[in-house]
Formats: sequence, C-alpha cells, structure tokens
Amino acid sequence: MSETVKTYFTAFNAGDVHGMLACLSDDVAHHVNEGQIRIGIDQFAAFCAHMNRCYKEHLTDIVVFEAENGTRAAAEFVVNGTYLQTDEGLPEAHGQTYRLPAGSFFDLKDGKITRVTTFYNLADWTKQVSNG
Repeated sequence: MSETVKTYFTAFNAGDVHGMLACLSDDVAHHVNEGQIRIGIDQFAAFCAHMNRCYKEHLTDIVVFEAENGTRAAAEFVVNGTYLQTDEGLPEAHGQTYRLPAGSFFDLKDGKITRVTTFYNLADWTKQVSNG
C-alpha cells in the first residue's frame, strides 16, 4: 500500500491534482492541519484548488513508513514553498518562500487512501512568511 502513498506524493510534486484524487477513496477523510475534517473527494479537490491558488509547494526528503498489515502509512518530508496569494486569516502574501518540516498519516483500504492527516508547525510557517 505504500505504493499508493508514493504515487500520491509523486502526483503532488507534479501538480497533478487528478493523480492525487485517483489515490483517494470517494469518502476520504481529510484532516487539515489547524482546520476542520473534510469528507469526500469533492471537498479534497476544493482544498487542493484553494491551496494551489495561495501556495506553490514542492516536497523533498520524503520518507514513507508503512504498517506491517498495509492499512496505515506515514510520511515525513520537507515542504519547500512560495506564498502566492494571501490566505484568509494569515499574513499578507507577497511571494515569500518557506521551508518547513511536515508529516502526513494515512489509512488505506483496497488500494486507496481513506484518511489523510497532515501536520506542520503553523507558528514556524507564520514566522518565516512574516519575515519574508
């Protein structure tokens, strides 16, 4: 199942939202860092559209871990980004760059991701873009 997670990250780095969506179950639960849980592929697609409007990101140093039974996985990575457009409630965007360690956790079933939970340090990100 870690192949599904690797495919998901490859699609992310290629800017291929459709490729990411293809890795997800129709009822995927997306636990957004510092946000609400969004249920369903349409909600995930809307989140991606918002993120792509406000941020340009590329992940490096990706390490994927998989539980023995293949139903759960985790990944650690570094987010290398540019803040493109002001996101509501956050500092004003003017092309600041940032580099941020992050992690994602996944539930998997029948070759699809059924849960994505992503964590990063929002205070660190805010400090980086406020000083940019």
